[in-house]
Amino acid sequence: MASDRPSIFSFFSGSGFLDLGFETSGFNIVYVNEIFPPFMEAYRYSRTTLKLPLPEYGYHYGEEADVNNLVDNLGTTSLLKLVKDCRKSNNIIGFIGCPPCPDFSIGGKNRGYLGENGQLSASYIELICLLQPDFFLFENVKGLWKTKKHRSFFETLKSQLNEAGYVLTEILLNAIEYGVPQDRERIILIGFHKNIIKDMGLKISNFYLLPEGTFPWKNHILHSRSKVFAYPWSKSEPFQEDSILPCPNGIPQELTVEYWFQKNDVLNHPNAKHYFQPRAGLKRFASVDEGDDCKKSFKRLHRWRYSPTACYGNNEVHLHPYKVRRISAAEALAIQSLPANFVLPDRMSLTNMFKTIGNGVPYLASKALAHTILDFLAITESSCEQPEN
Repeated sequence: MASDRPSIFSFFSGSGFLDLGFETSGFNIVYVNEIFPPFMEAYRYSRTTLKLPLPEYGYHYGEEADVNNLVDNLGTTSLLKLVKDCRKSNNIIGFIGCPPCPDFSIGGKNRGYLGENGQLSASYIELICLLQPDFFLFENVKGLWKTKKHRSFFETLKSQLNEAGYVLTEILLNAIEYGVPQDRERIILIGFHKNIIKDMGLKISNFYLLPEGTFPWKNHILHSRSKVFAYPWSKSEPFQEDSILPCPNGIPQELTVEYWFQKNDVLNHPNAKHYFQPRAGLKRFASVDEGDDCKKSFKRLHRWRYSPTACYGNNEVHLHPYKVRRISAAEALAIQSLPANFVLPDRMSLTNMFKTIGNGVPYLASKALAHTILDFLAITESSCEQPEN
């Protein structure tokens, strides 16, 4: 008997922020793939503390999880068999993945598709074309979409997907629109196989792109981007350790750093003490104004404002609004809108903690994307044919 819950094969899973959004929205995560063992350990640990079920087809990490190898040796790996087995008992199968993005990031390596990470994006798309899930989600930095150098590669990937039978829709979204206290833009590409489009009863005239308005991108947006950035946000003020500053009027408090610090009780969170302790430089930490985030590094968050993009690599340092230190892993998880009971393991290195947090898709954005896909899949009968000119 086929399952009503769509099954998800997850790739580049990290510590599972994107997966968690899908899990808590009604999807069934059946396969988890992450090449870096410390991230996989954190994934498994967090699911244990959250009391979530194990994926039916297990956790796959290390060399066996290398997506390049999966593509090259698909016939000799278990993945093909697992997808076929899943087909027997599931109505809908989806692939979700966020290939590493430094090669497309404006502030990263910028090597594009020739870089090691850039090649992973191509391999993930090829895996989709070979295994033919009913739908897929691909997430990456806005540089892949906005930078001319990388846009042609992105268009090539889309053409490859079209040829493999996928109808596509894409958007450059900002996580803050979904209630995440963070200004974080990412490109989201979603595709549905033309067979499932036909099975749903949708009639479309172009089997390359879903007509505008067909996919309900706006269904779960909580805050209009134009309105969010028009609020009278606090700018900056002199840093004062352990100062008290009331929330100003006229702003959505739920989008502020301090709101999430309190919501997640970050000072009592299991990851509260996990922050870098500098050997020197405390004087520098105290010299940065609260809210001064104009420099590439040593940005001090403002308690009553949203955070800049949670990116903790390449010497990017985010300072606590009113303490003489960097933010903790607990505070970074709050900025990524994770539930208060999401915990990373104690034995994980600080470098890996902050790397996996910065790489992850914010939980509330993940959840909204999952619900948006479910909304679309719930369509059973509709005519989406574009009007004739």
